[in-house]
Amino acid sequence: MNPLYETMATSVFERMSLAAAKHRAVNLGQGFPDFGWPEPILEAAARALREGSNQYAPSRGLPELREAVAGHYRRHHGLDLTADGVCVTTGATEALAAAILATVEPGDEVIVMTPAYDAYAPLVRRAGGVVREVVLAPPAWRIEQHALAAAVTPRTRAIIFNNPHNPTGRLFDADELEAVASVARAHDLIVISDEVWEHLLMDGQEFVPLARVDGMAKRTIKCGSAGKIFSLTGWKIGWIATAPELATLAARAHQFLTFASAPNLQAAVAYGLAEGDAWLTPMRREFASARDRMSAALQAEEFAVLPSAATYFLIVDLAASGIALDDESFAQLAVEQAGVAVIPLSSFAEQDATRHLVRLCFAKRDETIDAGVAALAKARNLTR
Repeated sequence: MNPLYETMATSVFERMSLAAAKHRAVNLGQGFPDFGWPEPILEAAARALREGSNQYAPSRGLPELREAVAGHYRRHHGLDLTADGVCVTTGATEALAAAILATVEPGDEVIVMTPAYDAYAPLVRRAGGVVREVVLAPPAWRIEQHALAAAVTPRTRAIIFNNPHNPTGRLFDADELEAVASVARAHDLIVISDEVWEHLLMDGQEFVPLARVDGMAKRTIKCGSAGKIFSLTGWKIGWIATAPELATLAARAHQFLTFASAPNLQAAVAYGLAEGDAWLTPMRREFASARDRMSAALQAEEFAVLPSAATYFLIVDLAASGIALDDESFAQLAVEQAGVAVIPLSSFAEQDATRHLVRLCFAKRDETIDAGVAALAKARNLTR
């Protein structure tokens, strides 16, 4: 047996979702919405299933989807991108895996800013790399250039960057983008930029991809997700978008991971990206409304809530809310005794983990939000 997997814990998202099912709890843990998908995209998928091919798609993705991804980013973000720079993957986590396997050799070091999506570190280690964590401190969660630069050694090969940021809901500003870019340029590093939340913006925010920063187009491997853009997380359609030479390297890793994704879903996503720009603004309004409803309800119950500008997520500060339990203990109590699943933030770091914060997913219908907040209030009362 491989000792890497013998010592690896089950993903916190799987663990808490299983606990939610076992205790019939409201699941505010795993980040999936229960509203918000455009019906025309579902209809396009059904047509493609009946009328199109159901055999293997080309490994790099259907040509129409690769062109649709490139066109989408040219149109929305001004990226100089062509279909040759796109590789379709089975979800963004596979895009990350392919990018890491194509970039990292045994012994290479990779900088990860924590709290971070829990797949990054295991994927780096699977490639033979060494994880170097740089801590982002609450409540501001700012990226500091001096901290990034201090983590660089002669063995550093890459930075994994996530913007907008899961789990905190931060949208990093121009100075922070330049901080990442400056360190990458100075030390000739690749940046694997997890940008899956790029359209889940609120309050009039504008997203700037890292590849737009000076000198970064040819050293940034962008990972994107149709599941996040269209609220169809179960479809697992993602992509790599980058310079053609980097896309080719990642595609060589991808061909020995999943090889290809479902052709009907690819065709439907191509339709959505090409035809669906008008859906984005109403989608943002829906998610902003859900965020505001959850935030107001939590504050009415005297929970301390940190700001969220993007993603599906809100952070609750347990200590500031008068709750003495650590995040893991509160999460266990909440799901087992109060009927609501949340994610302890300490799961998003291996070193110097913050232990007084929990993450909630607000991408839920009103009745789910209301039931979840009521259960959280019950959990809080149980701690007194």
